[in-house]
Amino acid sequence: MDSAAETTDGYQAWSEVTPDAARRLLVAAVEAFAERGYHATTTRDIAGRAGMSPAALYIHYKTKEELLHRISRIGHDKALEILESAASAPGAAADRLDAAVRSFVRWHAAHHTTARVVQYELDALAAGHRSEIVALRRRSDAAVRRILADGVRAGEFDVPDVPGTTLAVLSLCIDVARWFNADGRRTPDEVGALYSDLVLRMVGARPAAEAAQK
Repeated sequence: MDSAAETTDGYQAWSEVTPDAARRLLVAAVEAFAERGYHATTTRDIAGRAGMSPAALYIHYKTKEELLHRISRIGHDKALEILESAASAPGAAADRLDAAVRSFVRWHAAHHTTARVVQYELDALAAGHRSEIVALRRRSDAAVRRILADGVRAGEFDVPDVPGTTLAVLSLCIDVARWFNADGRRTPDEVGALYSDLVLRMVGARPAAEAAQK
């Protein structure tokens, strides 16, 4: 299980959450939701994992759903930051796609417990919160779509269906959170490198020099 203290690419999980008691409750909620599922988890479960009373939870979060929304918002903001940073970087589309996939996969592997909650408990959110998160997911989709479209225009990629390929790339990356095992034989960096190679092959990536000759 990934640790709340774990740092990846300079990012310490949940460092955005203060005070410490609120952070401890959020970490406990991630662990409980990942282990039991959102609907089977009670506020008592969460408070107990945090070493606090159920009453203490309501000082920081009005409802269990508010906790899920906070977790989901932070996770999706991080995902969007990774993808938009890669999409806006200078250089060839293949280099940007490589950076996007490596970083996105590495985050999902290093923070696989958190990522499972962020990616697979969307339907448990209240309607307003769900709409907010869906809007962030659309922006992530747009960032990857922009890289692919740039590559097609430059002759770097052979992608007849950019929207469909965008969905395939994101689905492939996100699924890492479902199966990744910290005790397995591959590190998050190694999985990121593997998936980047797979995605570049998927889009028929050509070296920039070769693409420029076409």
